[in-house]
Amino acid sequence: MAMAGRIRSSLPVLQRLISGADSLSSQRPPIQLSLLPTFSASEFSRNYATASTPLKAEKVKLPLALFGGTGNYASALYLSAVKSNVLDKVESELLDLVEASRRSTTFAQFTKDLSVPKDIRVKAINAISDEAKLSDITRNFLVILAENGRLRNIEDITKRFVELTMAHKGEVNVTVTSVIALPPQEEKELKETLQELIGKGKKVKIQQKIDPSILGGLVVEFSQKVFDMSIKTRAKQMERFLRQPVTELI
Repeated sequence: MAMAGRIRSSLPVLQRLISGADSLSSQRPPIQLSLLPTFSASEFSRNYATASTPLKAEKVKLPLALFGGTGNYASALYLSAVKSNVLDKVESELLDLVEASRRSTTFAQFTKDLSVPKDIRVKAINAISDEAKLSDITRNFLVILAENGRLRNIEDITKRFVELTMAHKGEVNVTVTSVIALPPQEEKELKETLQELIGKGKKVKIQQKIDPSILGGLVVEFSQKVFDMSIKTRAKQMERFLRQPVTELI
């Protein structure tokens, strides 16, 4: 059974756990965001290493420096996943979990509801992990997020984690925006051109995005670079040019 399906099948358990906590949560004020615990990268690594399966002794380096709270969580998870040799599995589980949360309103609301008591959050995560047969690394990570009121950040953390896995694999994610989906041959030619531009040793992964508002052409984004070759942008440039006073054009 796919991850999304397994998580959906565990939702009755989740609902029972939450409903059982209703009487408790109604007697206590919602948790304030400012009161949630925060972790530095080193603090989180120590806590996560303690909760995870035994790690190998060799030193593992991050392929990319990430900053901020979500960056710290993603980095700690990456280090543990690499040391336990389950990087691809953890990445797949996180992506499936995010997709499942998008499809299930109940699960999405659960991850964002800070009024649910911590012990109920942890029980629910363990129940879901059992049903979905998640790896120990992913389970322990989700438990820590549940304990610290950070489940609401799972999508952002996953995005940062994928940045690390792509850097680890030497992959460069390129977003190509067009009016319609690129035909296979055009996508192949664009990928070859981008490969030459980015250089050897990197693997180009194209993610197509459809946006009729650009009118035509392409917008290519990667590594914080944007190449806007859309008809919409060219039309705006031409409009600005035509609106300039004649004296400025001479």
